[in-house]
Amino acid sequence: MAPTPADELGIAPRDGLSQVRGASDVELWNWTIPALLARTAARFGDRPALCFREAGVRWTWREFAAEVDALAAGLLQLGLQRGDRLGIWAPNRPEWVLTQFATARIGVILVNINPAYRLAELEYALDASGCRAIISAERLKSSMYLEMLQRLAPELAHSEPGALKADKLPALRWVIRMGDARTPGMLNYGELLARGRAACDPATLDAISAALDCFDPINIQFTSGTTGSPKGATLTHHNVVNNARFIAEAMRFTEADSLCIPVPLYHCFGMVLAVLACTCTGARMVFPGESFEPLATLQAVAEERCTALHGVPTMFIAELDHPQFGEFDLSCLRTGIMAGSPCPIETMKRVVAQMNMREVTIAYGMTETSPVSFQSSTSDPLERRVSTVGRIQPRIEAKVVDVLTGKVVPVGEKGELLVRGYSVMQGYWGDAKRTAEAIKDGWMHTGDLATIDADGYCNIVGRAKDMLIRGGENIYPREIEEFLFRHPKVQSVQVFGVPDARYGEEVCAWITLKPGEVCTEQEIRDFCRDQIAHYKVPRYIRFVDDMPMTITGKLQKFVMREKMIEELGLAVAKTA
Repeated sequence: MAPTPADELGIAPRDGLSQVRGASDVELWNWTIPALLARTAARFGDRPALCFREAGVRWTWREFAAEVDALAAGLLQLGLQRGDRLGIWAPNRPEWVLTQFATARIGVILVNINPAYRLAELEYALDASGCRAIISAERLKSSMYLEMLQRLAPELAHSEPGALKADKLPALRWVIRMGDARTPGMLNYGELLARGRAACDPATLDAISAALDCFDPINIQFTSGTTGSPKGATLTHHNVVNNARFIAEAMRFTEADSLCIPVPLYHCFGMVLAVLACTCTGARMVFPGESFEPLATLQAVAEERCTALHGVPTMFIAELDHPQFGEFDLSCLRTGIMAGSPCPIETMKRVVAQMNMREVTIAYGMTETSPVSFQSSTSDPLERRVSTVGRIQPRIEAKVVDVLTGKVVPVGEKGELLVRGYSVMQGYWGDAKRTAEAIKDGWMHTGDLATIDADGYCNIVGRAKDMLIRGGENIYPREIEEFLFRHPKVQSVQVFGVPDARYGEEVCAWITLKPGEVCTEQEIRDFCRDQIAHYKVPRYIRFVDDMPMTITGKLQKFVMREKMIEELGLAVAKTA
């Protein structure tokens, strides 16, 4: 089927300027998340909803909605109310998705905590959002979640569940732990669910949900901060429900589809592009495991006969290059989304040819825009789908402006991408100053450099902000720099990204030491261990006598990057 011309859709630039507007003849849904789930459960109650292969859990939509209600009733028993914040710290487990919907059911704001967080980041996220409760897994690989919580709140050892008073986390009262073991001061998740089942009154829950407003904040997702501390992007029901709906429509999703989800739930990719997109349409969700493993993903697609697969480029590369790749029948695949970081054109071509994903789409966005602004269509020519991030989504506007003047640039010229519309976040939680810096006159300043062509297709060509993306994780060098400045031997440090075949980019740090000091790369890595997320720890560390600067004293990270590319013999991959 030939794609509808952009000028007919009204999404092509006009007057030769790089400004586009998505279809405006589509009504936005004024639904809350619980209203969305209720609608889907009523329509597709007996159809399969979720499959967690590692946990052995399979629910229909009706069963899933009942589990959500039980957990929501349990949270009410703890005294949580509309507007309270609850953190979720876990890999891809059934408890995560249940918590996502149970908090929304009663208007509690879910705070997503990155499974890779260490002590400093965990403390900041819980304290900045004022979480009254946290639901936590025991561990993931080498990350000992409960031990870290005990280190931050040693008062747990002598507290009754629900009565925590911790010096470092003054708002926190409840720590709910997954698993069967008992931990002092913590409530077991199973007990919470049992309490909820015993007290569950659907009429009471319905009344609470009916009183919610679709413009209420319902989710806080922390993004790394250019000023050294993360920012809590605050999203509403209206933000994420509508974004998920348009994402699903771009993939032509129906209840007959089955989506394999190896991407993390704490991220918008898992939570919105996957879970909520499926909830909008009744499609089945299939989770291969708690964290990404290429073999488990391939097995899940083949054995569950998934029609769609999501992933960042790193994941698709790992799947394609797995030694057992040829053993799996992937003929069931049709579509999916590759996003999270720039997508290598050759990888896209391999996904289409070798994984049968002939209708794979590319999506572009950011957490602050719920997240997707541009997405390719399943009917777009392959050349467009592998070389651009598609066209503007319905009810969203975008423009490319000159970084210095703020004026819209002509079609095809490079500038900063700005986005406006229903998808823009409410703001950064408790941070009016940084909200005002990011959103001006309704326009979200993405910090990404882009071009828009005459047909409305967007291409991301760089970043205005000092940010790098490693395997789908946004990393702001300033945050790592400020952490490394704490090392007693470090005088100055500059962090930047260098190309990497597997992760897209890797973290590199140039460090000058204080006079008379001697330091090793391993010493720096040991300083980072258990304090910042593993993906932020520099892979490459160089001790230098001075940093390249302009005559006015401005640091030249591009010169540092070029020198490292040459020294390491790295190749810069061509991406969309």
